Amino acid sequence: MLAIFYHIYYTDLNLCEQYLYFYFLGCESVKKINDIPDNIKVWPMQEAVGLHKHLLGMNENKDEVTFQTGYGPSGLPHIGTFGEVMRTSMVRHSFERLYGVKTNLLCFSDDLDGLRKVPENIPNRELIERDLDLPLSRVSDPFGTHNSFAEHNNSKLCEFLDSFKFEYEFISSTKCYSEGTFNEALVQVLAKYDEVMEIMLPSLGAERKLTYSPFLPISKKSGKVLQVPTLEIDTKTHSIVYEDVDGKKVKTPVMDGNVKLQWKADWAMRWFALSVDYEMYGKDLIPSANLASKICRLLGRKAPQQFFYELFLDDQGQKISKSKGNGLSVEEWLRYGSKNSLSLFMFQKPKTAKRLYFDSIPRAVDDYHKFLETYQQQSEEEKYANPVWHLHRGSPPKSELLVSFSMLMNLAGATGSTNIETLLSFVEKYLSDKNNSMNPTMHGAMHNAINYFNDFLKSNLVFKQPSDNERNALVELTKRLEALSEDSEASEIQQVILDVGKINGFENNRDWFMLIYEVLLGSQSGPRLGSFFSLLGKAKTVEKLNEVIQ
Repeated sequence: MLAIFYHIYYTDLNLCEQYLYFYFLGCESVKKINDIPDNIKVWPMQEAVGLHKHLLGMNENKDEVTFQTGYGPSGLPHIGTFGEVMRTSMVRHSFERLYGVKTNLLCFSDDLDGLRKVPENIPNRELIERDLDLPLSRVSDPFGTHNSFAEHNNSKLCEFLDSFKFEYEFISSTKCYSEGTFNEALVQVLAKYDEVMEIMLPSLGAERKLTYSPFLPISKKSGKVLQVPTLEIDTKTHSIVYEDVDGKKVKTPVMDGNVKLQWKADWAMRWFALSVDYEMYGKDLIPSANLASKICRLLGRKAPQQFFYELFLDDQGQKISKSKGNGLSVEEWLRYGSKNSLSLFMFQKPKTAKRLYFDSIPRAVDDYHKFLETYQQQSEEEKYANPVWHLHRGSPPKSELLVSFSMLMNLAGATGSTNIETLLSFVEKYLSDKNNSMNPTMHGAMHNAINYFNDFLKSNLVFKQPSDNERNALVELTKRLEALSEDSEASEIQQVILDVGKINGFENNRDWFMLIYEVLLGSQSGPRLGSFFSLLGKAKTVEKLNEVIQ
């Protein structure tokens, strides 16, 4: 083996690095690295390269690389939860494609954590108020569909992850603690108790320091997760002594679900016990991750490669919270946009704080299809930097959105469509004129566009009453459009609009277009008018213009 190593070292240093990497992973032979360049300036690729360098510094004999995402089921899962899994999956895919290594993704639910407050966005809040401080896996389900609040929320999490066809392994904290998966790691934490305290205490306030312990015993009498000091530790019996709810001292083993770790210590313990190699988290958790990294190293393992992302904000600029329910749900996004548009929103600029609100959806839908169209014209290297390569694991489809989403919303407004049948009659004629046929993507986009227009745009429309001079210009436009043939191209219609504006003294095309938008669509901006009138059809266009110039 050494002879092979020296030969590779002196002939190809990069290949030498690969050889060491696969050797430490326990692979039987050096796999041929993918020919994808590892200098692609797109964040999932860069993260994959960083993870590769991180693993080179770890002497571990393992046959796969482990990615982890964490979720606290103290509230309903929201889009931020989805985003963490989606983004991690993108890095995972880039890593697999670059290095050909087997990977797994753990979706960990911290469902043994105690319920500290009642979420605001659930029914029957009084039902679980009596369960405060119980492990989430023992809190009553306010929805009445599962055995516990955690089980309900875990099922919702898995439901939407499955709907996006993520490949993952769901792991329950309750199960890991109670079945002994964490026993060895918990014993190690107990053995390092004083050192863990040295790491944690400087980060705590004066009052909290007096009661802090990395171990949270689960009371045999009340079943609650207690936040009480550890009075004694016994490393021989792997036990701690604490004061229970009745004031009596209790000695309990730290194994088999008798205790739970405080979450920062718990995070570190999970990295250690589950051999986690990569995890990402919100920017607000950077201090916690730094502490967890120190504890993980104390336990005997280098902390995983980490990536922090900026937080999502609601329409008021506030951080999205599971307990407040002030963000969008996946279901809400999908009423107005496609799954792929949501994935694209998660891909873009993860280190920039973004408003995650309904007004993000239309642009995300159209941008997704623009990226699909661009992909078909790109070189192989350019494709790796295109978001859709990452969204579709290297095999993006061709776009089947034959009319932009923004155009469909404007069409819904101009035709007064409250159901798809009305909109369909216009779109089908337009597509047949272009020798295209309807498809499921178009059907879905039309449904979404009607929903979006009716729910968000319709009530905000303000139609302008044109002045006499403006009305004269619109009358001439109507006559010129009426004189066109039925099969006039969008470019020809656009030129007619420009000509009429110029003849009528509109030196600035923007002012002329804005007038048409305001009188016809009730908005100061809108679609490219030639294309829009072509889609609307000559008869309907003339009819709408006649309505506003009467």
